[in-house]
Amino acid sequence: MEKVYNKLVRDNIPSIIFKGNKEPITYIATENEAKQMLMDKLIEELEEFKETPIEEELADILEVIDGLVTIFNLDMDKVKSIKESKKEERGGFERRIILEKVIERK
Repeated sequence: MEKVYNKLVRDNIPSIIFKGNKEPITYIATENEAKQMLMDKLIEELEEFKETPIEEELADILEVIDGLVTIFNLDMDKVKSIKESKKEERGGFERRIILEKVIERK
């Protein structure tokens, strides 16, 4: 019996599968394919977090973000600095404000 996944997995998953007396069929993604697969993985992990909002699921999201930082050659310190600047200027989400609509003034 075989099950088809066609998705990005963590680096040690093939070894774990092999140790479970199964044969993983894998290949190494191109850089462009890896970028798209990481985007897909982020959506997958976000959906899992929506279903079960626990630390383990959030940790998976952070791992995917680390992968995105690497594949897109981004600077995580710069990302954090921009995050802090935006929070200082626009605020965070602590107060749970919902914007219903905006009315133009005359």
